[in-house]
Parts: sequence; C-alpha cells; structure tokens
Amino acid sequence: MGLFTNTEFHSLEDLLVDQLKDLYDAENRLVEALPKMAEAAYTPKLREAFSSHLAETRNHVARLDQAFTALGVPPERETCAAMKGLISEGSQVIDAKGDLVVRDAALIAAAQRVEHYEMAGYGSARTFAQQLGLREIAALLQSTLNEEGGADKKLTELAVTQINVEALRSKTASV
Repeated sequence: MGLFTNTEFHSLEDLLVDQLKDLYDAENRLVEALPKMAEAAYTPKLREAFSSHLAETRNHVARLDQAFTALGVPPERETCAAMKGLISEGSQVIDAKGDLVVRDAALIAAAQRVEHYEMAGYGSARTFAQQLGLREIAALLQSTLNEEGGADKKLTELAVTQINVEALRSKTASV
C-alpha cells in the first residue's frame, strides 16, 4: 500500500484514520528496528540514543492506541511502504562494512530520514485532528511530534559535535 491507502475518502475523518493506520504500522516497525540499530551502533552515545528512542516509540504506539479509542475505531496497521523502505535502507547501513564511526554517521542519516518522515505524518494528522475539533487526539499527536523533533535534534547534535567529527579523523576502527 502507499501513503494514502484508502481508495476513497469521504471525509477528513476518513483521511485522519487512514493516516493513523499508516503511522501505527510505521511505529510498530520502528519498535522492531531500533534494537538492531542500537546493537549496530559503535558509539555508546548513539547506542543510548537509539535505546532511549525505543522507549519513546513504544509510547508513540500507546498514544496511537489512545487516538483510535477516542475515535471509536479499533487500532489497525495499514502497511506503511515508506517506513518499510526507510528501514530497509537502515538495514543496509547496519550490514555495511568499513569504518565503524563512519557507519555510525550513516546510521544517524538513516535515522533522521525516519524522524523526518514521522514528523511529516504526525504534523499532517495533528492538523486534521485540530480541524475536526478533536482536541484530545490533536494533543496526543502533538506530544509525539514534539518527541520526534527532539529525537531529530538529539541526533543532529550527536552527529555535529561528535560522530561526524570523529568520522573525519577516523581511518582505523573497521568491521
């Protein structure tokens, strides 16, 4: 399926539910992928960042459960092809050989692609909820959007202040 999986949208609420299903699948896939990324990380701070975001991601799934409940719709995953692709790219980085610090820089790049995708999805879904007057759902989605933005900033800071700097100098730490 694609980003917009429903072949018919009769209301903005239909679109919101469709987007929640996509995000629900994306977050569940990420719950499975983050431990692999953490294990692959060479730098302890990056490993910690991935582990920390795993706990947040589990909360994101719980918030989506709450949003479905508030809508009176059973939680359902609709295949998120975009997240499948992003995770596949991340798996290629995990399996890459070469300098471990440079691979960490690649892991950050892959993770930030995921964060940006999620921010776009949560931002759109939040706006739909706001426009529908669904304040509780909008607040849940905004909370997750804030955490996704925080994760992205944390990854940027780690890249700029440590990992990319070390990758510039590194020529020795290899798989």
